[in-house]
Amino acid sequence: MPLTGSIVIVTYNSAEHIESCLRGLSEPGWERIVVDNSSRDATFERARAVTGTVVLPNAENRGFAAAAQQGARAARGPLLLFLNPDVVAEPGALDALRAAVEPQSVAAAGGRLLNSDGTPQVGFAVRRFPTLGSALAEVLLLNRLVPANPWNRRYRCLDFDYDRAAEVEQPAGACLLVKRSAWEAVGGFDESFFPLWFEDVDLCRRLRAGGWTIVYEPRAGFRHAGGHSLARLAPAEQQLHWYRNLLRYFRKHHSRLAVVALRVGILAGMLLRMLATALGARPHAEGRRASVRAYARVIRCCVFGGAAE
Repeated sequence: MPLTGSIVIVTYNSAEHIESCLRGLSEPGWERIVVDNSSRDATFERARAVTGTVVLPNAENRGFAAAAQQGARAARGPLLLFLNPDVVAEPGALDALRAAVEPQSVAAAGGRLLNSDGTPQVGFAVRRFPTLGSALAEVLLLNRLVPANPWNRRYRCLDFDYDRAAEVEQPAGACLLVKRSAWEAVGGFDESFFPLWFEDVDLCRRLRAGGWTIVYEPRAGFRHAGGHSLARLAPAEQQLHWYRNLLRYFRKHHSRLAVVALRVGILAGMLLRMLATALGARPHAEGRRASVRAYARVIRCCVFGGAAE
């Protein structure tokens, strides 16, 4: 049987999820490639135990983008499905995604990401590209205070109909199918987005800039536990990497003025967080000090340190 496509799964301490993920990928014609970023648990052994899975171990954590590139180079299929290890495909999902990218103009497709209760992951599965307004609404805490503000509603597609197929800007990288020809034309993921965040947004932006379309396919259902990658990073590290990669994305795709405005917004947002922490009810002084140090680190690295250079 000719190879339909290749499934690339990047793992890091993913022993809890990897077997169920791999065993759910049973449709014929798809090869399974796991790139393990130096897990310290039983991820490697559990992935290798699933018959037919190619496991590529790394000596260090190379980050998602670099490991995904590594898997794509080892893949043989004309389609590349990047899948998080905490995702389980429902029956027929792979065939539905494959059909969605059959039109010549379509470069990529995302599936219907579902919570454990079967409801769609609203605000995550499909988003628009970040604008200065949507980024400022996030860094200045507006999205926490007024989640239904217009910038957040537009960015997170909060009015999106998850029961209908549609052209979209950015499906979540947790489940993203890309034609190899389009992937190679734009150079795949940008490995400078380390260890994660915004590499998928950047890829989709470059695909659409190249004249291709990206679609959402509701018939392709995938259960997504969510938060797996975040749980492996300390909160302070999550925060720093997110802001660094947000700035990196803006440097690539927005004007210098927008980058300056975003840096000013980050500074204001961190100062607001410091003030809220100082006035808050956190019981332990050391906890408050740790939070303030984390905010100060973001200011030092992302506002004054040129972290996105």
